[in-house]
Amino acid sequence: MVLVTRRFALESKRLIHLAWPLLIAQITQMLMGVSDTIMAGRYGAVDMAAVALGFSITIPLLCFLQGIAFALPPFISRLQGKRAFHDIPHITQQSAYSLILVSLPMLLLYPVADKIVSIFPMEPALFAITIEYTRYVILALPAFGLYQWLRNYCEGLGSTKPTMLITVIGLMVNIIANYLFIYGVGPFPEMGGAGCGVATALVFYAMLFATYIYTVFAPKIKKYSLFAKFYKPDSRALKRIFKLGLPIAMTLLFEVTLFAVVALLLTPFGATTIAAHQVALNFSSLMFMFPLSMGMAVAIRISYRMGQHRVEQARTVVKSALTVGLSVAFATASLTVFAKSFIIGLYTTDEQVFVIANSLLIYAALFQFSDAIQVISANALRGYKDTTAMFYITFCAYWVIGLPVGIVLARTSWLTPQPMSAAGFWIGFIVGLSSAAIMLGARVLYIQKQYASGERAFNLDHV
Repeated sequence: MVLVTRRFALESKRLIHLAWPLLIAQITQMLMGVSDTIMAGRYGAVDMAAVALGFSITIPLLCFLQGIAFALPPFISRLQGKRAFHDIPHITQQSAYSLILVSLPMLLLYPVADKIVSIFPMEPALFAITIEYTRYVILALPAFGLYQWLRNYCEGLGSTKPTMLITVIGLMVNIIANYLFIYGVGPFPEMGGAGCGVATALVFYAMLFATYIYTVFAPKIKKYSLFAKFYKPDSRALKRIFKLGLPIAMTLLFEVTLFAVVALLLTPFGATTIAAHQVALNFSSLMFMFPLSMGMAVAIRISYRMGQHRVEQARTVVKSALTVGLSVAFATASLTVFAKSFIIGLYTTDEQVFVIANSLLIYAALFQFSDAIQVISANALRGYKDTTAMFYITFCAYWVIGLPVGIVLARTSWLTPQPMSAAGFWIGFIVGLSSAAIMLGARVLYIQKQYASGERAFNLDHV
């Protein structure tokens, strides 16, 4: 019993040590979007709308690249736990090849950006700015992919503080570049909202450069000799990376597109309802950074323990993460409920928006518990390298269960006296997330039992 308690305390401490820099990094990354919105909004309403639309168009591409990069930490952490340090440069360089293979073809979207944007009907001025913003971001996709590669390399080695520091650098570059290119200062052209696209591209290159410098010169990372020898593309290694990374990438796409679809489905209810929904969703996204950061740390720690073949310690990692994650969820849910008037006041002074958002934040508080369980469980599966199951589970939970429930409650009177509008979709979110939490949690338990019983062996494919 004493040993179990010590293991639990040890893993909790190490998880928090890994997670808090990731939390700061995620929040800082969100602030980049906030700075884009505020600075473009001060220039003009059309420019702010163009930035929002351009971001909505490009975020699936960014998420897909990030998902492929997320395959790297489990490989590195396992090799580190196994003390096979000499294999780390090989698999890391193969991950770079995978991101290059995915990101370079995305550049082909540049000449057809106008066709993509034209899918969304809009006025000519808004159309022109949105195209420019989208094209600048497309040009920077390879840089974003390689930044995510080096970032995940560092995180896989258990070094998460550089991510925090480099995203802070990225935020500073973003604010300065926004000011220069939106408003036009000195030799820099006045580009309005399109200047946010230039700023975003510069941020990606700046963070790539800063992370590269860190990996080359930081003693903690330098010793792994990532660039001492260059390896040719290895089809077998690339296949393993895509096998792990593609389900993660598709899962991220499911989440991003789900919220985009819900926003579109709310349009018949008017701008007030959409605004209230956006207030609740934006604040929930901020609170989600807490369990997400813990989940990212879980994937690293489980991979490390599995590399050591220490199955019981890996199980303890999950228990520790869920305990910490649910404790934080209780705190954030309480904050959401008791401070909801203050929270809404930060976003709007409109009384109608206030009334609707006030009720939606109650749902937002409730779904934080399921959200914590599902994101920690999903990342635990990433650590166990069981991402295909994660892919199927999240698709079923979000699109087969959650969204239909939301549509029925929000848009019909089949189960209620009248359509519930935004509240119906939020109940759908809760149902979907709860389903995901149950199924992902059950899958984690199943994988743990397989390893404990010896049914799942520690063969090469699992390293």
